[in-house]
Amino acid sequence: MTDTDVVHDDADVQAGGFIAPVAMEDDPAELFAGDTGTLDADVRRVLVRLLQRRFLLAERNPAQWRTLLENQQVVESRLHDLFVHLVVDHDRGIAYKRQVRSAELDVPVLLRDEPYTRAETLVLVHLRTVFQRGRGAGETSARVDVEELEATALTYFDPDDTNVAAHQREIRTAVARLAKDGVIDEESEGRYRVTPLVEVVLSNERLAELREWLRTRDEDTADVADDAAQDDETDDEETAP
Repeated sequence: MTDTDVVHDDADVQAGGFIAPVAMEDDPAELFAGDTGTLDADVRRVLVRLLQRRFLLAERNPAQWRTLLENQQVVESRLHDLFVHLVVDHDRGIAYKRQVRSAELDVPVLLRDEPYTRAETLVLVHLRTVFQRGRGAGETSARVDVEELEATALTYFDPDDTNVAAHQREIRTAVARLAKDGVIDEESEGRYRVTPLVEVVLSNERLAELREWLRTRDEDTADVADDAAQDDETDDEETAP
């Protein structure tokens, strides 16, 4: 065989006729021993955060938000493998997940429903109202004090319940959780800015339902109070000499 019988590829053959070795930096990188994953470390962190937390906010995590947008398709695919939807609200800068539910398909439920407590719901209704009012007035953001949230929420507790301190602690705990979720941002001690996330957490339809429920509850409480007052008046008449 002559040299002309062999086709040489300069990209594959070096001096001596050996195949060029692959540089170590071009090998698939393992992040830990036995790692078979294919995603970069930053993308994996975004995927984990989406699974761990209720929301990913562009305002709070700009680097992870950029990573999500640059790798949205592959992140969506990984979540779909777990029967989980990814929702990316570009206008508000919010990403969150939803459990896939289907009547035709047996879907194992990965995400647990964690409903808000009574105090959290009451605070949310007021936050949503404040945010809506601010938008209606043309304001770019809405702010509220913790004392206002506390006073408003307390009006929906049983007025005959004298354990006000316990209710105040319950409301403060609710405020702390909503701040952790990103619904509100504490700008100074006890002063919060309401974020657009409140619109995602509490839609217009759900807000209307909760307002109606609170209105009905107030009417029922008023009726009970009126009945009690009338009973007192009757008792007074019967015991009058």
